[in-house]
Amino acid sequence: MTAHLILASASPRRRELLERIGYLVDVAPSDIEESVAPGEAPDDYVLRLATQKALACADAGRLGWIIAADTTVAVDAHILGKPASPDEAAEMLRVMSGRQHFVHTGYCIAKPNRELLARVVTTAVLFAELSPQDIADYVACGEWDGKAGGYAVQGIAAAFVREVRGSITNVIGLPLAEVRLALLDLGGPRATLPLNP
Repeated sequence: MTAHLILASASPRRRELLERIGYLVDVAPSDIEESVAPGEAPDDYVLRLATQKALACADAGRLGWIIAADTTVAVDAHILGKPASPDEAAEMLRVMSGRQHFVHTGYCIAKPNRELLARVVTTAVLFAELSPQDIADYVACGEWDGKAGGYAVQGIAAAFVREVRGSITNVIGLPLAEVRLALLDLGGPRATLPLNP
């Protein structure tokens, strides 16, 4: 029997991560308001959004095991979401240059009976010092578009990363080990790890 999940996210990276370990993924994005509440901490923010996405998906009549997630980057508790322009992406990279930042992903699993499990996983990432040319070249390549914090660790921006403490897949958008174990603990579908990747 195929292990099947409903992913309440349009993120191709989350889908790819789940499919990589053998899940069949049905994508059903949730359209919710994603503004940060006044004074909201980054980890509280992503946990709230993940929970709202899972509930919206369930409310839309989707039956089965639902996974929702939201990822943000924070420097000194200041949230860096998805940049809206090249200039904003460049500013985010300048802020993170030579510093440690934190990637928070909230994930929520909704069982078929609508029982929820919601958690946050945090990964610390240390960037090397970036020159103005590094930043200009990276922004010009366009990889930043649609990425929390304005970079993709699985892409060209890997060259900027000096150290990662915690889940690397969390930085990509979904803490895969934690989600897989949570599904097993809840009695959810078991991924069939491919024997010939």
